[in-house]
Amino acid sequence: MTLRISYSLAFSPSSTNGSGSPLIPVLLYSFFQLEFCCVTVAILMGAIAERGRLMPCMLFVFFWVSLVYAPVACWPWNINGWAFKWGVADYAGGGPVEIGSGVGGLAYSWVLGRRHKRELVNFRPHNVTLVTLGTFMLWFGWIGFNAGSAFGANLRAVYAALNTCLCAATGGITWCLLDYRIQGKYTMIGLCSGTITGLVAATPSSGFIPLWASVILGIVASAICNYGTKIKHLIRIDDALDLFAEHALA
Repeated sequence: MTLRISYSLAFSPSSTNGSGSPLIPVLLYSFFQLEFCCVTVAILMGAIAERGRLMPCMLFVFFWVSLVYAPVACWPWNINGWAFKWGVADYAGGGPVEIGSGVGGLAYSWVLGRRHKRELVNFRPHNVTLVTLGTFMLWFGWIGFNAGSAFGANLRAVYAALNTCLCAATGGITWCLLDYRIQGKYTMIGLCSGTITGLVAATPSSGFIPLWASVILGIVASAICNYGTKIKHLIRIDDALDLFAEHALA
């Protein structure tokens, strides 16, 4: 039901919104957009870490997708969206997916409130192996999203895949170097955080920029987001998975 409502709001072929891509069938395009919506919600759910409940979360997701995600997806991806008309180039979801989930997650974290103090004392990642495995599974899937946004086996898809890998790799290295400079050590969690930051930065740009630019983009995005993780302490919001720093800022 959420798919039918949100897809109709963003890309309905029977309204003034305009339809999906002319390069692939509507049913395939709607399924592709469903996957974007699902991954956006998955990112957003990082906001409930260690303090949210499932049923209120499901209700929130339904309204958030219908009232927030669908309109934001319409803006840059629909031929009648105001951002599309203004020439905004969002290749694979920098606005709807990354900024939407990052800002939405920050707001959700603020509403839920902070975790109990006992949960934050001597806080350490529970399982670094699973964090690493999840990160590289994400990397693999991200290549599919970005390359698949070319809607064909063409040169743009190849550029998107290569740019995604370059941006992710340089982002991970930059994050580790900054951690080493500030803390005197680098960690696997830091490498994973920088990799995610690079993947996010590549999302809206990977189909448009040359390969050398992805190296610069990964470095700049990772550096900004590394320092951006301090924002949650300044505004006193318990953003458990750094959604705002790693997704909205990147």
